[in-house]
Amino acid sequence: MSEAGTTAARTGGWIRGQLRNIAPFVTLLFLVGFFSLASDSFFTTSNLGNILSQISITAIIAVGLTFVILCAEIDLSVAAIANVTGIAVAFFTLQESYVNIANLPLPGLFAIILALLICFALGLVTAFSVTVIGIPSFIMTLAMMQIADGMSALFVRGQIAYAVPSFVTTLGSGSILGIPWIVIVAGLFLLVGHLVLTYTRFGRYVYMVGGNREAAEYSGVNIKFVIGAVLVIGAVCSGVAGMLGVAYFGSAQQNEFTPYLLDAIAAVVVGGTSLFGGRGGIGNTIIGLLVLGVLNNGLDHVQIDPFFKILIRGLILFAALTINVYAQRLRSETETSGT
Repeated sequence: MSEAGTTAARTGGWIRGQLRNIAPFVTLLFLVGFFSLASDSFFTTSNLGNILSQISITAIIAVGLTFVILCAEIDLSVAAIANVTGIAVAFFTLQESYVNIANLPLPGLFAIILALLICFALGLVTAFSVTVIGIPSFIMTLAMMQIADGMSALFVRGQIAYAVPSFVTTLGSGSILGIPWIVIVAGLFLLVGHLVLTYTRFGRYVYMVGGNREAAEYSGVNIKFVIGAVLVIGAVCSGVAGMLGVAYFGSAQQNEFTPYLLDAIAAVVVGGTSLFGGRGGIGNTIIGLLVLGVLNNGLDHVQIDPFFKILIRGLILFAALTINVYAQRLRSETETSGT
């Protein structure tokens, strides 16, 4: 083969290998360009701030979900846990409890801690069921979704709560120097998630477990601990998102965060993180978040029928799943030919 042919083959091989990363970025550029031409109000500084605010809650949930999917697991309970945690922090702020014998509103910090303990405990139950009992994560988190939804119903009983601790209100709906606190918190979660996955031993174990579970076990990795840990991380991230989301929306009510399940999964998958585990990361999730944020915001600017908007989102998710599976197939074929 000539030198030009060799170079072309290498370039083609690199493109196939990076297809999962290239496609979301190209999609993002296309969407930004299209909506900028279609609407004069889209490509502005203020609208960029709107997009970042709109994707912040999804971003916090998606950080935890990235850890889970990198381990080749899934968590369908993230939205339900976000909902019950957000409702719980409002409930404990307002309602009488066994420790509040004076029948006064609970201190804000105490309400926050109790709410976080709930999402942490739910994460532990999921982790124990998956790693010790052996229930598949898909089935277990489906059950946990029902459990969390039931707890939400018991807390609110069809009512709507409005008061949350002032600290949560500040982070969820306040701003500093014109930058919403919720955007800053989401950015910090994304940064910490990236640092953990990229520069820590635990992060390397996550990729090892997702990439080749048998090889990771032979290398001495405690697979059950890693899988359990990522499920707990996912639950806690969802809980934090739920608390801030209640402040962001101004109320706590049942099924408030249900749409965020699809949004969070879509952000991770559309960004290019492999559903089969071991490939992707927070950088991919950021691209996926921006794709969804630009898409949702841009469709509002061009006044698309809301029902058609849902269809478009579904088609983009379908395309991302197709690319994800195709990229995995190319990787398997490359590894097979290499051996």
